[in-house]
Amino acid sequence: MSEPSCLIGGCTNRVYAPAGTGSICKEHFTDFVKWRRKKGGMGMFRKYNGMTMGERDTIVEEWGKSVTVTP
Repeated sequence: MSEPSCLIGGCTNRVYAPAGTGSICKEHFTDFVKWRRKKGGMGMFRKYNGMTMGERDTIVEEWGKSVTVTP
């Protein structure tokens, strides 16, 4: 059984938390939370909390486009 990796391409850090139907490392999780807060404050947290995993994938995909991986 292989260990899942961060869904951000090129990231080899250990998985920390779910992001939609995928998983991300701790560094990217923190970045994702900050991005959500800037995007819509507490309203975005409440909205995200009520979404299905499929709906969350759309949000994660939008955020993923803004992420750059540094080797």
